[in-house]
Amino acid sequence: MAESVMLSELKTAPADFRFPTTNQTRHCFTRYIEFHRCVAAKGEGAQECDKFAKYYRSLCPGEWIGRWNEQRENGTFPGPL
Repeated sequence: MAESVMLSELKTAPADFRFPTTNQTRHCFTRYIEFHRCVAAKGEGAQECDKFAKYYRSLCPGEWIGRWNEQRENGTFPGPL
């Protein structure tokens, strides 16, 4: 029997004129901050924030996200939230 394989379409954040180079580190960090600012302004589960979550999750390495989440919890996050 052949197994059916579900393929999902991979999407990343759209091009952003503020980040014209191939190094996407700043783009990743900015999208992470935009997401958390959106959640702070609109509340947990706000659909307007979903796009920012998708963007930073597609751009940022999981290790960075984990570290930033810990820093936010500890009050030591270096970014402007």
